[in-house]
Amino acid sequence: MSRPERPHPVRRGITQAAFFAGLAWVGWIGHRPEGAVTAPAPDAPLRFREVAHERGLDFTHRKTEVDPRVANLEAHITAVGAAVSVADVNGDRLPDLYVASSADGSANALYVNRGDGSFDEVAEQAGLARLNHGAGEGCTMGSVWGDYDNDGDEDVFVYKWGRCQLFRNEGGLRFTDVSAGSGLTDWVNSNGATWCDYDQDGLLDLYVCAYFDASHDLWALDSTRIMHDSFEFSSNAGANRLYRGRGDGTFEDVSAASGTGSTRWTYAAVFADFDRDGRPDLYLGNDYGPEELYLNRGDGRFELEHDIGLESESKSGMCVALGDVLGQGRPSVYVTNINQPGYTFQGNNLRVAMLDSGGPMLQLAEGPEAACGWAWGAQFGDLDNDGDDDLVVVNGFLSRSKERSYWYNMTKIGGANGSVIADAAQWPDFEDMSLSGYERTRVLLASVNRTSVRFQEVGREVGFTDEYDGRAVALADFDGDGRLDVVIANQAGPLLLYANQGANTNHWVAFDLVGTRSNRDALGAEVLVEWGDRRMLRTVVSFSGFAAQNDHRLHFGLGAEPGPVKASIRWPSGREQVLEGVALDRVHLVTEAE
Repeated sequence: MSRPERPHPVRRGITQAAFFAGLAWVGWIGHRPEGAVTAPAPDAPLRFREVAHERGLDFTHRKTEVDPRVANLEAHITAVGAAVSVADVNGDRLPDLYVASSADGSANALYVNRGDGSFDEVAEQAGLARLNHGAGEGCTMGSVWGDYDNDGDEDVFVYKWGRCQLFRNEGGLRFTDVSAGSGLTDWVNSNGATWCDYDQDGLLDLYVCAYFDASHDLWALDSTRIMHDSFEFSSNAGANRLYRGRGDGTFEDVSAASGTGSTRWTYAAVFADFDRDGRPDLYLGNDYGPEELYLNRGDGRFELEHDIGLESESKSGMCVALGDVLGQGRPSVYVTNINQPGYTFQGNNLRVAMLDSGGPMLQLAEGPEAACGWAWGAQFGDLDNDGDDDLVVVNGFLSRSKERSYWYNMTKIGGANGSVIADAAQWPDFEDMSLSGYERTRVLLASVNRTSVRFQEVGREVGFTDEYDGRAVALADFDGDGRLDVVIANQAGPLLLYANQGANTNHWVAFDLVGTRSNRDALGAEVLVEWGDRRMLRTVVSFSGFAAQNDHRLHFGLGAEPGPVKASIRWPSGREQVLEGVALDRVHLVTEAE
């Protein structure tokens, strides 16, 4: 959230106009399992239908409560916690779901895919349901799944306001809490985390984003001075932490030595190779301040980059979504912010990494992608399989009274000095007021030429009718029909699943990677798919967006007549594999060559 300012129609920063004047092929996974939804008639428009209840997803997020001394601001403080992760929790190569709740005593949910895009809920028997205990322990803010012991089973790290937890996957949908002795049990008020392999040793490491300072137990406060001290350049949050994995279930805190212990109010972190030197770099989306990019120097150290176009624009970074929006084989990031007509226009940021050619993080956002409301989670994905990276963005902060708004009060606190802003007790009481409430999900279809992209907003037209307070969004092909579906976690609202039922004649291909010398999840691996005069880069990452994790499988739309398809894989180990004549319309399971 940022200090209100006068709307301004011109984007600041560096714009596009200113800058430009030996194969181990294991097999394929059938793309249409028995019982899956069959494709509608050709040439039908893109269309989604909300199917959560009929697919077995009956879940509503419950928000936590905090110390009554900050009851006036509790609505604001507790406005996060709805989270969703896509992972293959039982090793059947199908995408499952883990969904967070936050209230004391409320249960998280684990939904296992039956093979047709419908689900069974198994969190209680798996040991992953009741993790919310409030004072002294904390509440769930989300999860990231990764095979930290390289045994073939996806383990899970649950990040919390409080003591985070690590669970080892024992197989058979049984999980054991192995937090004790792991080195991960410090109190961290976290809203995000990501598995990575920053040193490329084949063992997963973990980066944990801190939000409120770790000295605050939000259920038993020593002081009400828990908030940010600036709406634009605050750095009084908790310190982010990088843990190096030893491979035996224990982790070493290397935050200080690595230089990655940012004290911005970090909501999101993504590891990808932004400068194209073969090493995973760290990109942070920060609330109350600018985004940050730390370049990996390869000796365990990272350097914070300056003067690359990040300093002035983002003041309320909520998410970092990773894509390749220009189809140039360069990483792109989409960072959401806030737009409220009459009060503030920060604008969402769409950036392309030009660092390898001496350029900046090139700012492209200037159309409907720049102004989505109070935006939270977002994801890139080719929704219509035409070969371009589309966007889904979820929005809305607090939907309460439709007659009373808190925005005027925000202008008052926004004009206060830092000592007043930092004291939650000094903020005006929220009472029953809304703040950017009842905002709808946006679906942005991309049209790309070589150096620019234009988006068309079609959310309502293609079937997205929700106006909940959206937080996390993730994409996956849950029913195996070759089309990306959309799952949305809403704050104090229901989990939604929008099934992609649009028909077209476009082709697609997907890759499910298994590392050998690299970490088994292949986190950090890149796949560059080339067809005709087109190309698209995707990276296997853990966390993406806000409080979300996408399917590890990488999905590529190819258009109607792609011709021969080539895929080049760069594994975290540095090895490369090239796949010629890739078969269309199927998921290819590829194991790293020994």
